[in-house]
Amino acid sequence: MKTRPAGIGSARADWMGSLSPKLTAMPLKYLAVPGSHDSFTFWVDVKAPVGPDQKAFVKYLATIFRHMAKKVMVKWSMTQNLTFREQLHAGIRYFDLRVSSKPREPGKEIYFIHGLFGHKVVFLDFNHHYAMEEEHHVYLISMLQEVFGSKLCRASPVETITLDFLWEKKYQVIVFYHHTSAQGCPVIWPGNKIPAPWANTTKPHKLIKFLETTLQERQQQGSFHVSQAILTPKVNTVAKGLVWGLRNYLVERNLPAIMTWVEAQKPGVGGVNIITSDFVELTDFANTVIRLNNLLLSERDHSGAS
Repeated sequence: MKTRPAGIGSARADWMGSLSPKLTAMPLKYLAVPGSHDSFTFWVDVKAPVGPDQKAFVKYLATIFRHMAKKVMVKWSMTQNLTFREQLHAGIRYFDLRVSSKPREPGKEIYFIHGLFGHKVVFLDFNHHYAMEEEHHVYLISMLQEVFGSKLCRASPVETITLDFLWEKKYQVIVFYHHTSAQGCPVIWPGNKIPAPWANTTKPHKLIKFLETTLQERQQQGSFHVSQAILTPKVNTVAKGLVWGLRNYLVERNLPAIMTWVEAQKPGVGGVNIITSDFVELTDFANTVIRLNNLLLSERDHSGAS
């Protein structure tokens, strides 16, 4: 008999363990999973150098205006308010991770741009790497294996990955690494196993059209899928809303339209899998995504009754 991990109190924190056995036996690629965009941006060090991911004009502003410019950058760089642990307790299970070295700093230290552990199963997606040489990648990959050890799920056919399978093997972490340095490492999944198409727009109607189109084009075999339900500021967006910041100027006013789209989705074949959002605590985002799985349950029950 397969044993589920013990619950940790909060219903959202334990939502995977509370799923029906019919759902835990389904491939994980067909379940709806809430995720966060730029998951580690809940804290930004204004004293640190401007990150190598920033555009040239941002670096120029930071040079000219220094501390003032960085305060503005913080308002437009932070996409989450909750810490990693708080996101876990809120039900978030997919984490969008961007890592970098600090240029000109000696050694191989790696930093997140923009106490860790999933109580059930988490996806860790290392999808952007900045100013990293081969030695940095080797260091980070070795650290991931050392920290998570036997909890890392080995790369396998995606269709075989169910929650029951993961719990039986005592796997809790699936790491995706979008760089060739991880090729050949059996416990690190290649980035092409979790495509995350990016709309790169400030307009909610364009975002929704993009999300619909990419869902229709979603691969039927061989990968998970991320729907990035996020808006991306342009240079003129930042200029117009300079003092307000990303949350107040762009995210909050457009969340109702985005959440209406999320609520209308369905997981399963051809449907949503992982959905990411900025500022996941501003709405009932995680619960909304988790509840989508009930549609699969109802569908299966109806099929069995007919």
